[in-house]
Amino acid sequence: MPELRKDYILNRWVIIASERAQRPDQFKQELPTIKKQDNCPFCPGNEHLTPNEISRREKNGKWYLRVIPNKFAAVTSEGNGIIQTHNQFYTFGNAFGKHEIIVETADKTKQLWDLSAEQVTELFEVYNERITSLWKEKGINYAQVFKNHDKAAGTSIMHSHSQIIAYDLVPQAVQDEVAASKKFPSCPYCDIILKEKNSARRCFENKNCIAFTPYASRFPFEIWIFPKKHSTTLDTTENMKDLAELLLQALKKLKTIHAPYNYMLHYSPFQENLHCHIEVLPRLTTWAGFEYSGTIINPVSPEDAAKFYRGEK
Repeated sequence: MPELRKDYILNRWVIIASERAQRPDQFKQELPTIKKQDNCPFCPGNEHLTPNEISRREKNGKWYLRVIPNKFAAVTSEGNGIIQTHNQFYTFGNAFGKHEIIVETADKTKQLWDLSAEQVTELFEVYNERITSLWKEKGINYAQVFKNHDKAAGTSIMHSHSQIIAYDLVPQAVQDEVAASKKFPSCPYCDIILKEKNSARRCFENKNCIAFTPYASRFPFEIWIFPKKHSTTLDTTENMKDLAELLLQALKKLKTIHAPYNYMLHYSPFQENLHCHIEVLPRLTTWAGFEYSGTIINPVSPEDAAKFYRGEK
């Protein structure tokens, strides 16, 4: 029987329609074909095809990770970060900010799930560096880190990369989590972690972090990764190492079905106290009309999704 479920703290509902469920291998996507491209802008030797780089990590004089401005930016540093309202209903401002790309590897044949835990930890370090730097700029209120993997998840270049859009607004999803968290006497996510630690949705954990499929999952095989100890940002090397390890475990499972996915880093806005975490959102189904009413239908229960991640299904 389908079940209606509410998010832990948000007023967000899903229908878990598990009678529609398929086995994980039935979700398997076609393996993307990576065509030989002499003009891939993210490949070594083609640095002239991108704007001047912001930073790089290199070894023996060759880069293995690069940060560059997005040539086709969604936001720009023109104008200012002031948001205003005219005539009661028209609220607007400049799409003010900076849009950056992190090229995660020089090797275009590898995706993030092919990299080592050390490489992903270093990627997190770069995320932290860029967030810290961008936060210092006037008019920037949040630097949203995200990754799109595969065409179905919104990417047009298969060379593995993630992005940061730093702009004059705190994303609505983060605002909602902050506001909802304040309704509890202490961090609700700390309590959720304690409950999910022994639930049927627990996927895996290590010393500092835990991964579980959320109770009201919106997407088949959605998985969240949290530091166990309350942390508002990617604040310690230990957390980054353990988050990287669990993220890779999740992505390697998604690799077995060639799943397109997005992930988002949720961290606390300035002077707030949101528990930092990563949300991995596989893109294996297409929303139909009903989902745009605000309630999402998910054909895979989070309990079955957790079995997939644990290797039981």
